[in-house]
Amino acid sequence: MNKEIEEIIVKSFFNKGIQQRMLFELSSSKKRGDAIGRLNHNYLDTLRNEFMFEIPKPNSDPEEIEKLIKEQGAGKNCYVMSWHSGVDGKELPLKTAIEELIWYGMPSIISCIHGKLAYFQAEQDFGSPPRFMLKRTLLK
Repeated sequence: MNKEIEEIIVKSFFNKGIQQRMLFELSSSKKRGDAIGRLNHNYLDTLRNEFMFEIPKPNSDPEEIEKLIKEQGAGKNCYVMSWHSGVDGKELPLKTAIEELIWYGMPSIISCIHGKLAYFQAEQDFGSPPRFMLKRTLLK
């Protein structure tokens, strides 16, 4: 886990009232799952809605998601916060992260430009999970 990157993500995209709790939980191996779990059904209460831009359906093609994020300025690598323990807390190639998580069906944030651009997908109920771009600034 990279606490510095996670602090940037939390302070940029999470509601102020929950930021300190999120940082505490993310830094605890026992509580980390609770923090990520807040992104299941309660993501609209957890994330700052003014920075959430829904990716319209159909939105389950990894190549299209990668293209969309790269059009906003994303580079080749990213940082992942995810319910998926195999990729959580890791820096990965963007393509790998998207391909690993797009069908996973549980909450994940892929930070592309820390504090400015990220991809978020919520928990899957039925059909494809809600998917969003998190943007603090319009890059293009």
